[in-house]
Amino acid sequence: MLRLALSAPRPYRGWISRWSTVAGVRTHERVRARPVDALPVVMLHGLAVSHRYLMPTADALADRHPVLLPDLPGFGLSDRPGRAYDVEEHAAFVSAWLDAHGLNRVAVLGHSFGAEVAAALARRRPDVVAALVLASPTADPAARTRRGLVGRWFADLPGEVKRQAVILGRDVYDARPWRVWSTIGHSVRNRVEDDLRRVTAPTLVLGGDRDTVAPLPWRTRVAQLTGGVSVTLPGAAHNALTTAGPAAADAIAAHLAAPANAPR
Repeated sequence: MLRLALSAPRPYRGWISRWSTVAGVRTHERVRARPVDALPVVMLHGLAVSHRYLMPTADALADRHPVLLPDLPGFGLSDRPGRAYDVEEHAAFVSAWLDAHGLNRVAVLGHSFGAEVAAALARRRPDVVAALVLASPTADPAARTRRGLVGRWFADLPGEVKRQAVILGRDVYDARPWRVWSTIGHSVRNRVEDDLRRVTAPTLVLGGDRDTVAPLPWRTRVAQLTGGVSVTLPGAAHNALTTAGPAAADAIAAHLAAPANAPR
């Protein structure tokens, strides 16, 4: 009973849950039932969490673009492998998931650890990733240790909306604390700069002005490495895609409206 209560997705209007088996993992995704004729956006969540906290931005964006939110292996409603995937394994999985769903040209948005996965995917699959959004990307070299990263998360908490605790608690329960801890280790060992330098897709770097996990100097550096642009959302902390959904969606839609990102 507890598992079912914690795992039920919030019923946003027009959204459905779908499952598919990719690379041996039964995978859950949320999608809008009504198609939109525009570049699809695939949103990748961070570590310890799932599609759930991304829904405010996804819902605000979905009238302008098809939006798909897979739960990565081990998280949300997807199957839980017996080990925590590292960044490259998650990127390989998402690549296989895109192929399985016939998605041959997409925009990819990654938040926090999901931005590391998105950058690795963009480096791996430039043929598919037509545009990239790196929201509150980890891991800043200035705090690239477990202690440093966790410390920044605790420093971020006062800037977050307290209602997020319910979503976070549910997602940590689904993932299991050991997987969260292992994934933190994968994050701090990943040299995301190596992938950022090889990104060719037009890139938007997004973050809140109160974000202590991915602060502005680091986001500016990410934009420089990718040749992208940086946009700051006023009043938002690390989970800007939860607390500033409409503003984030507007910034993403503007980025995707650029001629280089138009549907073909």
